[in-house]
Amino acid sequence: MRFIKLLCIALTLTVLTGCLDDLKSDSKDLRTDTSTGGENSAPALDFMELTTESETVQLSTELMSNDAVVLYYTMWCPICDSHMSHLRNNIIDNYRNVRFLIVDYVSGTVAQSRNSQVSNGYASLTVLADTDQSLIEQFNATMGTTVVIDDQNKILMNEDYKNGARLAEVLEAL
Repeated sequence: MRFIKLLCIALTLTVLTGCLDDLKSDSKDLRTDTSTGGENSAPALDFMELTTESETVQLSTELMSNDAVVLYYTMWCPICDSHMSHLRNNIIDNYRNVRFLIVDYVSGTVAQSRNSQVSNGYASLTVLADTDQSLIEQFNATMGTTVVIDDQNKILMNEDYKNGARLAEVLEAL
């Protein structure tokens, strides 16, 4: 019994240490491809994806009528919930000409994605159902990845959400 308790404590510490490392504001992005944004990034490839309400969203169309598109990748976990709650309460209303899209890459179907969206309290946001995980591959993303693409099709940011300060900084510079 004692061994199991120690094993559980060790596993919990390992998980927490790994998660907390991603939340540090000074952690570095170790990806090396051009989908990660910055000066050397390639332009974002156009994509077309279904929303959870079975509407089609195309990046190029969104960029014609908005200053930028923000993609936030969720797996509906508590950390994603805190990020999306912060995004909804502190960021979205400050940037009326930016299209915010939540990317669900874990639910598997549009219907399951819609169920996750509604049951988690995000029915008012637009959620893309990335059922084939093409968006997660295109931007080399994972849980909490936030991508900002400007109206010139340039990837300005592709990194973990953390506290939203970096996202606000990038959006202010548009």
